[in-house]
Amino acid sequence: MVGGTFDPLHDGHKRLISRSFEIAGPDGYVVIGLTTDSFASRKIHPIRAFENRRADLVAYIAKNGYRSPWQVEPLQDRFGSAIDADFDAIVVSEETLPVAVEINKHRKEKGKKKVDIHQISCVLAEDGRWISSTRIYKGEIDIHGHVLR
Repeated sequence: MVGGTFDPLHDGHKRLISRSFEIAGPDGYVVIGLTTDSFASRKIHPIRAFENRRADLVAYIAKNGYRSPWQVEPLQDRFGSAIDADFDAIVVSEETLPVAVEINKHRKEKGKKKVDIHQISCVLAEDGRWISSTRIYKGEIDIHGHVLR
């Protein structure tokens, strides 16, 4: 499992998604939680519609030819189906690691098996700071981390 708003789909998101497919392997299954418009509206910058963000994810996955089956599920909250679903691993960034830890806590409380947490390093922009959607929307960097100012 992996989740996010993915708007715009930048190099950090691509690392997260790629790692999810690597861990799943050709015999695994990847679930991508994509925040709904109502849940994403809490962001401090504008967010494109769910269907536009989903289309970008689908295009990225198709372009890379990942062999694992996959699906995009609407993410209404921080956890989505991760507390109750039967799955083995969750892939997170340094920024979202606390959410994965909380998911395992809730799973334990419900008598569910703990899932493996795979943390990737955030991708750095040319200026040494994390690539983030907020920085992209502010016009500081592009989706590849190139400095624009």
